[in-house]
Amino acid sequence: MEIPTATLIDCGLPADKANQLVDLLRQIPVQSDEELWRFLTTEVLTPEIPFGVHQLLYQRVFAERITNGKPAPAWFPGERELQQSHLAEWRGDLNLADFDAVYDWSISNRNDFTSKLIDSLGIQFREPPQQIMDYSAGVEEVEWLRGATLNIVESCLREKSDETAILFQRHLEEVQSLSYRELRELTAQVANGLSEAGIEPGERVAVMLPMTPESVAIFLGIIAAGCVVVTIADSFSAEEMQVRLKITNPRLIFIQDVISRNGRQLPLFAKLEILPELAAVVLPESESLAVSLREHDQLWSDFLSADSELTCVPRQTDAETTILFSSGTTGSPKGIPWDQTTPIKSAGDGYLHHDIHAGDVVCWPTNLGWMMGPWLVYASLINDATIALSDSVPTSRRFCEFVQNANVTMLGLVPSIVSAWRSQDATAGLDWSQIKVFSSTGECSNPEDMFWLMSRAGYRPVIEYCGGTETGGGYITGTVLKPGVPGLFSCPALGFEWLLLNEAGEETKNGEVFFVPPVIGLSTRLINRNHHDVYFADITPGPQGQTLRRHGDQIEALPGGYFRAHGRVDDAMNLGGIKVSCVQIEELLTQSTGVREVAAIAVAPPGGGPGQLVIFVVMQNRDSFIAADLMQEMQQMIRSQLNPLFKIHAVREIEQLPRTASNKVMRRKLRDLYQSEEL
Repeated sequence: MEIPTATLIDCGLPADKANQLVDLLRQIPVQSDEELWRFLTTEVLTPEIPFGVHQLLYQRVFAERITNGKPAPAWFPGERELQQSHLAEWRGDLNLADFDAVYDWSISNRNDFTSKLIDSLGIQFREPPQQIMDYSAGVEEVEWLRGATLNIVESCLREKSDETAILFQRHLEEVQSLSYRELRELTAQVANGLSEAGIEPGERVAVMLPMTPESVAIFLGIIAAGCVVVTIADSFSAEEMQVRLKITNPRLIFIQDVISRNGRQLPLFAKLEILPELAAVVLPESESLAVSLREHDQLWSDFLSADSELTCVPRQTDAETTILFSSGTTGSPKGIPWDQTTPIKSAGDGYLHHDIHAGDVVCWPTNLGWMMGPWLVYASLINDATIALSDSVPTSRRFCEFVQNANVTMLGLVPSIVSAWRSQDATAGLDWSQIKVFSSTGECSNPEDMFWLMSRAGYRPVIEYCGGTETGGGYITGTVLKPGVPGLFSCPALGFEWLLLNEAGEETKNGEVFFVPPVIGLSTRLINRNHHDVYFADITPGPQGQTLRRHGDQIEALPGGYFRAHGRVDDAMNLGGIKVSCVQIEELLTQSTGVREVAAIAVAPPGGGPGQLVIFVVMQNRDSFIAADLMQEMQQMIRSQLNPLFKIHAVREIEQLPRTASNKVMRRKLRDLYQSEEL
């Protein structure tokens, strides 16, 4: 391979090292692009070499694939993945040739697939199931594990004692650990405390906390007691919190006094002022409580039971364990219940697609109010792994140091975090070689950012992962058995069948995703909506007469079995990894000064990546439009009343919003208009 020294110097490599690399490249014999790239990533391209050199060599090695529009892998499975991964074991057990054959088996034999998954995960039952799935009432209302009773917490904490359950770091302290025995005891104190407080199995208990060892124990303790966790993200405004609590009507809420972010102390308990009747158990962020409790509130240390023996309450498989919220295409959030079987989907994806093994350290900056919070708990603990938690800002250098110091082996994130790390060179000088797998979810990935991320750990795969709160995990993802292409999905999730359809209902290579149920983990009811109307109404059967379920993502199928995400086709968007309804944003921003109408859209940047929030406005008086002033006002409204994590990228004025004959805003036209302006 011939590359001029000057070109390498232009990429940031010092002259002496550039000369050495030129000599080395000349000596490499002609071989396939895969063999050449394997050599370069194992022998040449270390994280210390400027990223521009990585990019240059990648583009040279895979020039033919890139020119022909074919996916160019930056990672290839090694012996560990091909011989020792969970999927390799399954492939051998089933005597199947490759991943595609395993996938075909999983959707053709859903009963056997689910049974094998349950066995592989070691799910604990009080009464075993009489039938894996019963869809005599139709696939919309499938009954999973009929006749079984269980409490999923027993599968999280089984047969483990001194093994590490949680690694955590807070307040600039050293990384600390909590053993499975200690987590079990704290979980028991929560569960027994609820019982002593008179809270019965089946009743709802809310949690609005950052991700800490205590919040994990609270989450597990509520479920162990047979109760239902109502999870609310700590970033929500008081108004958004109130909406969710009114939908679910919990008996009690666990909440922290304050929360510190970026050096600022923000109120959390104070948000309960608008709900004076709701009793709270309040956890102090530091040693002393920063707020005054109301008469019916209780301090965390006073609430905990003295009884640290854990006895889980067995429940039917369809009994609720958790209620999470997801924004749909109308303003109010959907309350989505997870039952005792949903965690099997979460843990199963961790087992099969993220290849989480006993003793692995799993880190994913998230919150119990988003589905990846419960996912992290189940995917880690059911697979006998360790959860790694830090109170550091995920985009910071300190968080990257925590990843190193905690010896994280599976690191999950949203793409905007990677973009921030790359812009700051936040991983410089750190050793991430212990990482076996990355994973990315919540937004469309920028391929260049994901290529950079892979290179920071000596080239490890990024498992792209996409699903939803109502799926309990992913429907499209990646696998360690196939080469990894930056920013692309490499497979459907095992056991999860779906189709890509165009507007005429015909199968296509680039279209809307429709699920083909049943799939374990897939929701069968909603708390505050008609489940059929939301997911099944007015959908024409599939090409083979299948019952189809709408989802709303747009996916493009690419050569080689890869896929690219193109965001949402409905009125929902993902901002910072959080799904939110356009309507929610619009209803709020129509209150802005001088505004007649508002339309909110998410637009992918030119190079791909996380969606950026763009606001189109119709003004009452066009002469009054000042973009900077209006953007500042709108951002403040979103920060105080919706979510401070949602950032407006641009505000544009338009004379009239494009609408359909039925008066629906044509967001795709607005998206096209904005992108044409940016060219």
